[in-house]
Amino acid sequence: MDTAVAEPEIESTPRRRKSGFVTALFLLAVLGTACWAAPALLGFDTANRYTIALVATLQYAVPVGSVLTVLGLALRRWLTTLVVGLLTVVLAILVLPRAIPDSPTPVQGSPLRVLSVNLFFGRAQADRVVDLVRDGRIDVLSLQELTPDAVAELDRAGLAELLPHRVLHSGPQADGTGIASRYPLRELALVPPTSLAQPSALIDLPGPRDVEFVAVHPIYPMGADTADGWLRELTALPRPGGAARVLAGDFNATLDHSPLRALLGGGYADAAEVTGGGLTPTWGTGWMPRATIDHVLTSEGLVTQDYAVLDVPGSDHRAIRAHVVIPN
Repeated sequence: MDTAVAEPEIESTPRRRKSGFVTALFLLAVLGTACWAAPALLGFDTANRYTIALVATLQYAVPVGSVLTVLGLALRRWLTTLVVGLLTVVLAILVLPRAIPDSPTPVQGSPLRVLSVNLFFGRAQADRVVDLVRDGRIDVLSLQELTPDAVAELDRAGLAELLPHRVLHSGPQADGTGIASRYPLRELALVPPTSLAQPSALIDLPGPRDVEFVAVHPIYPMGADTADGWLRELTALPRPGGAARVLAGDFNATLDHSPLRALLGGGYADAAEVTGGGLTPTWGTGWMPRATIDHVLTSEGLVTQDYAVLDVPGSDHRAIRAHVVIPN
């Protein structure tokens, strides 16, 4: 008689361990995503440089949350999947409308073509900046991190002939900021003294209305003890009033930072958001995550008809261009 030989029982412990490890990683990723979103959603995004940095990359939490939701469904972790799914939906509602252009607004008035360039300590390629001015028929240019040497290079490349009217507060490293205009201008003092220059001017347009213009560059908030200064300088930017006004430059803030949201809530519109380009990054090189921190803001009544983000060799920022109409 043959003797039946019992097959050895398959060891299931390694499989359970592997499943438990994957689940632990999943839960850790969900917790990390929740911490990523918390500063913006709970209103402590300006607490310190770390929360400011988290909020600067918040738009990337949407695809991360979407992947985690699919992974949670595959792992059958229903409660955790529900949490991360709801969080992703909330973030998507906040972020994704920036990629949807508003309905076109017909308007008659004076065109104002605006260009803003952060020169990265004056190292940006001057010929490229001037080509952008010439090809885009730019009327007013905001320059950040404007050094004396950069002024000389830009003028050698032909900027003075294209935009002869100017308020330039050049300085070492990142200190300098300037405005160059096709039309006559008169310097104003719309912004109190700040760490980096933020000049302002009244531009005399050909039409019946003039426009106030501010070249924006609050201090970079990632250095030691700079977060408070960043918040103070963003808060000091002029609120909308009766005058037509444009704020253009490197705000060192995204639309998810509460100081910038306060400006928009007060009556400004972001040119990128209006035209559906609000998710296009404007800063970041190498390994660092890209962030949308350069903006053109317009006061109520002004209409943005076009917006573009443009490469500038030598700079860690991309230039931004907006076509704005000042109604008659």
